Amino acid sequence: MAHLFNRLSIKKLIEMQIARHNHKNHWSMLKKKKTHMSRALKHFDEFYGNVYGKSWEGIRTALLAEKHKYMAVVNSFSDIDRIKTELESQGAMNLRTIYETYKEHIDENSQKSKKRKKETKRNQVESIISTAEISVLQSHYPVDHPPSMLLNTDDKDEDVKMENQALQLGEMKSIELNLNKVAVDENRILHPSSNLSGLYEFIPATKIKGLEDWVLESQHYGYYKEGTSFSVNIEKEIMLTFPQYLNIYTFEEGNKSTFPSPKKGSTGVLDYYLLDGASVLPVLALDMQPGDVVLDMCAAPGGKTLSILQTLMPQLMVANDVKKSRVERVRKVIDEYVAGIGQWEERLFLTERDARTIDEKNMFNKILVDVPCTTDRHVLHSEENNIFKPQRVQERLKMPEMQADILTNALKIISVGGTVVYSTCSLSPIQNDGVVGMALKKNWEETNSIMVVKDMTKALDPLKFLYKFGNYGLKYGHIAIPTLDNNWGPMYFCKIVRMR
Repeated sequence: MAHLFNRLSIKKLIEMQIARHNHKNHWSMLKKKKTHMSRALKHFDEFYGNVYGKSWEGIRTALLAEKHKYMAVVNSFSDIDRIKTELESQGAMNLRTIYETYKEHIDENSQKSKKRKKETKRNQVESIISTAEISVLQSHYPVDHPPSMLLNTDDKDEDVKMENQALQLGEMKSIELNLNKVAVDENRILHPSSNLSGLYEFIPATKIKGLEDWVLESQHYGYYKEGTSFSVNIEKEIMLTFPQYLNIYTFEEGNKSTFPSPKKGSTGVLDYYLLDGASVLPVLALDMQPGDVVLDMCAAPGGKTLSILQTLMPQLMVANDVKKSRVERVRKVIDEYVAGIGQWEERLFLTERDARTIDEKNMFNKILVDVPCTTDRHVLHSEENNIFKPQRVQERLKMPEMQADILTNALKIISVGGTVVYSTCSLSPIQNDGVVGMALKKNWEETNSIMVVKDMTKALDPLKFLYKFGNYGLKYGHIAIPTLDNNWGPMYFCKIVRMR
């Protein structure tokens, strides 16, 4: 009986073990369920938590939201007036109108502020002159002479009495007696724990496991410390230029309304293109002018290329990407929005080349360098071809090097007086300012050409009502940070002009 019981117990135990192993929540199965998206989030928590501090929590929440915010770029090759009317009837506003309205408001307040400062300064000068005159008069009278007799005034004027009393000398005190009463301004003290070493102190000393090897990511990125010490001229840019035919519509801050899918107009192409709201910033930074010859080095999926075409300004436009599949994505966008209209077949070319090897020097006066990056928002929502796959860890680590090579080549081939705009949709200071610093340094060493970085802080001021522009120690570029009220981005961009 005992033997039979033991056999039954063993059988039951085996069945339980099999059931436990097959159960979908078994610990070994849960371990295997670790996704590429969760790897990306873990990396961002460790890395960006150090970079953005308390702001990271809000940025993280916005990035993880299922939906983010778009703008509608009106198709200039369709029925413009009808499209604009329909978008405005939905409550959308033209970004140009928003910019001009707030700029006028800022300029008006600035003029009032200057006027107040001027009046204050004049009053101060008058007060100094008045005090000097009184001092001169006092020097001609005895020390104990009544101050009220120095000036020919009416004793009944209370204001003058108070002013005369104020002119009497106060009691002189020793400085030593008041040393202990001096209030120390704690805000002006630099504590030893302050992070003053610059951009690369943001890199956490953590290890990333790729395949079966541990890789110290911070050691790899240490290569880019060389670029931080390079000096470059920085000039202020005071305003953004909105081309006449570039009409971009958006909803105000906090308005989570969405644009309906675009339909075809009378010309057979779609009415508008939906683009991440921050992606229009690099296009605006290009400052498109009539007759520009433009190169979009890494054009896929094609939204920025299309936005440039909407200005109707390029004399010639080349949209390039490195893979056939990516070039086909751009071609599809062009076919849906531009095909057969405006003789663009003679002025628009799609090419399939490695951006690092494009060598047509002095041909282009505007180059957009929207490089492949970690696509921080995308990797948190899609497993497909995720850059945080263990199999792609080496590719990810080499990404800043590839980005710097592409930007360096753009700086080499841009014509004198031409503009290069570098951009990413990453929050990484290495892929952003780090790459810009390294490319500027390499370009100077290899070509001796002179570049100027544009500080667009003032130019972007009227857009602060729609975008959150974070500084976070940036030396060269600007970054639009995602927020829940305006959930677009991230988008880093830096404008560089070749002077020689």
